[in-house]
Amino acid sequence: MKQYIRYILITIGFLASIPTHAQVVASLENDRAMTGDPIFSHYVEYTGMVMYDGELIPSFRMADVYCFKKLVFKNAREAKKYYKIATNIKKVYPIACEIKRTVDKTIAHLDSLPTKKEKDAFMKKAEKELMAAYKPRLKKLTFSQGKLLIKLVDRQCDMTSYQLIKTYMGGFKAGFYNAFASIFGASLKKEYDAECDDRLTERAILLIESGQL
Repeated sequence: MKQYIRYILITIGFLASIPTHAQVVASLENDRAMTGDPIFSHYVEYTGMVMYDGELIPSFRMADVYCFKKLVFKNAREAKKYYKIATNIKKVYPIACEIKRTVDKTIAHLDSLPTKKEKDAFMKKAEKELMAAYKPRLKKLTFSQGKLLIKLVDRQCDMTSYQLIKTYMGGFKAGFYNAFASIFGASLKKEYDAECDDRLTERAILLIESGQL
């Protein structure tokens, strides 16, 4: 009898510990208020309550998880090189994403202008704004970070930096900026190759985006 009562009390205690719908939402709202994010973290998103097997349970959507073969480094120097790439990506990749958004916004506005005169005036103004916004930040990048950014712009925009400048600012400026970059051993014509030359960079980007690195 005592064992039976003990079992009932344990069961009641367990059921009482299960959060209700209101408690789950309140907890999420509290998390949102404390972190500023509508999710537990950048990688797990609460999507509401759903029916599962006759019961109402909280539902979450998680970011993609990538599985790669374990990297085998020949030596400590090679391992250090890979993690340096990852560190540089964390600094440079957000800039490449910003540039992608800026390019999309610029192209959309450019397409809405009816005359070449208006488009030229807009691009002249846009160039000044871009220089003011990005020049101070780009000057702080190391040489390797700058070369990485050139490739990541191609990854995000499906156009090399040279093609972007040539298309929207003219061939003369594209040639001038590329010649200037070549002085430092860089090229605005560099393309991103996720399958070969930049496969470790691509791997690092995917792992960083999913929160695995």
